[in-house]
Amino acid sequence: MTKTAARRTAPAIAVRPAPAPPPVGGRGRRRLQDQLQAYGFLLGGLVCFALFSWYPAIRAVVIAFQKYTPGSPPEWVGTANFTRVLHDPEFTAAWRNTLTFTLLALLIGFAIPFVLALVLNELRHARAFFRVVVYLPVMIPPVVSALLWKWFYDPGAGLANEALRSLHLPTSDWSNGADTALVSLVAVATWANMGGTVLIYLAALQSIPGELYEAAELDGANLLQRVRHVTIPQTRFVILMLMLLQIIATMQVFTEPFVITGGGPENATVTVLYLIYKYAFLYNDFGGACALSVLLLVLLGAFSAGYLRLTRSEGAI
Repeated sequence: MTKTAARRTAPAIAVRPAPAPPPVGGRGRRRLQDQLQAYGFLLGGLVCFALFSWYPAIRAVVIAFQKYTPGSPPEWVGTANFTRVLHDPEFTAAWRNTLTFTLLALLIGFAIPFVLALVLNELRHARAFFRVVVYLPVMIPPVVSALLWKWFYDPGAGLANEALRSLHLPTSDWSNGADTALVSLVAVATWANMGGTVLIYLAALQSIPGELYEAAELDGANLLQRVRHVTIPQTRFVILMLMLLQIIATMQVFTEPFVITGGGPENATVTVLYLIYKYAFLYNDFGGACALSVLLLVLLGAFSAGYLRLTRSEGAI
């Protein structure tokens, strides 16, 4: 058979044409539809955030410059609300108590979660159980937690004084004493809120490479030296951010003074937020309450900006 005959008898192979690329307009339209769908899912959250977060904040700033009483038309008074609250005798006491509470919370409540996280990280048995135990106070509603501690601090039949009597030790006034009330509230706030901080520290500790600890042990470093030269530098970012968040949170303490002490005794536990509550719902002075809120906002905003600028300039964050 000749080559010509072989070519004639060989079956023809059908060559399919390459698929045409989709039109550019269709691809752009599909991408736009995907983006609109994504923004549609976010729309509900954005609307709720705008209505329940930004609008009240902007409205509070406006009311701070008005004489506002429910049922009456607002009257623009300029900075009169700020002048009035600055000359209020409770203003100085509230800021002094709030700053003292924040300082005590840093001294008492900032180191304890870190130490507990170090202990939990070293456990080899029942680690999950102790995590639940540490986090349990966070799951209790804040008002319920405050009521439990109010009974615990009761100078008569409270559990704290009963325990001291059983050990033949002198009792204390706890939250009813002007000298001990603020420290008692710091203990309550530390117990109620440290669970989440402990878990964050624990997650940061578990992300530290084990080779660093092995190298430190080979160099003869003891436990404290390993914590100082390995643990703290490796968790520096988490420590600094949690310190900032704790300062902001403790400057806004309200539940414990409101439920346990009512701002007493002798205004020893009146905080800025509790004073804002008194202006709004006891004095019916919403302009003064919003003026105090704006002052607190400006202070915390300026402090946060300075804190972040300082830590970033030092390379800590």
